[in-house]
Amino acid sequence: MSSSSLVASPTLGLPIARMRSVFSADAVERKLEQLQASGNEREHEGLRNTYQRMLERGPQRFAVKPSGVPDMAPLYDLLPNFTEVLDDVKRHVALSQDSHDSLEVTPILLLGPPGVGKTHFARQIADLLGTGMSLVPMSSMTAGWLLSGSSSQWKGAKPGKVFEALVDGQYANPVIVVDEIDKAAADAQYDPLGALYGLLEHDTAQNFIDEFAEVPIDASQVIWVTTANDERSIPDPILNRMNVFEIQPPSPDAARRIAAHLYDSIRGEHDWGKRFDPEPADDVLDLLATLAPREMRRALVTAFGNARLADRFSVEAGDLPKVGSGKTRIGFLQ
Repeated sequence: MSSSSLVASPTLGLPIARMRSVFSADAVERKLEQLQASGNEREHEGLRNTYQRMLERGPQRFAVKPSGVPDMAPLYDLLPNFTEVLDDVKRHVALSQDSHDSLEVTPILLLGPPGVGKTHFARQIADLLGTGMSLVPMSSMTAGWLLSGSSSQWKGAKPGKVFEALVDGQYANPVIVVDEIDKAAADAQYDPLGALYGLLEHDTAQNFIDEFAEVPIDASQVIWVTTANDERSIPDPILNRMNVFEIQPPSPDAARRIAAHLYDSIRGEHDWGKRFDPEPADDVLDLLATLAPREMRRALVTAFGNARLADRFSVEAGDLPKVGSGKTRIGFLQ
């Protein structure tokens, strides 16, 4: 797959480094001609439309990387229990800076209990690198074709998630999050993780074949982030292709910092937020810190609403949902 010369850099120090071809237009044209010659064009209308869409969009996609090692201090503060993973990402960014090399990140497995912020981390990394993010929830996955596409011979067949991210997306190096990889439901006929054996290897990922389109796709630049609660159900060949990081729940002090960041973030995202106190009270932070990070945002939005109903612009502890009412408290490091 080819790549063109450098293009102009946008602001924020996150330049679009190169335009990269994620498929061969010639190969798609040949497939379309074969389909038209077969006389089955109407029968395979979805496949024909896919080839036409690929040709209309063209094969070039943005391959982005930071122009240097970005200031990641805010991320270390926002994600204090992800320090080792952030260090790993920083190393990869440092290797690619001041060069024509693409940013390559060894596939990441975030291993830890529910609610510690694993998916949120992936979104933050996508924002940091200036690329897109696609989420593949493996807990609802019943067949491998959701990643790699299903044969056009099947009724209702369509391309897989990798094809969608690269062909329908804007980027050659999106972050693809395979969420709860340990929850994949395999049966005798389809292995939901089967496509990952090739996709997690740089060399074989360069010529990934989606079973629907049957055209080689360059998935070698994809930044893979997988999450799991328990590694025992993940096959060793998959584990061996990834850097595994055990993510612990944040300490009480770290949880307070996360809650404070979320409070500030929610205020900044909404016009009504400007009316509220710039910082939450200590007793509000104490209560929020007992929640898993994924629960904090919902609790804060509820609290903002309750405060407004009480005709106040300051959040009080009583505005928060009752801790423990059907929710599991998070465990903390001592």
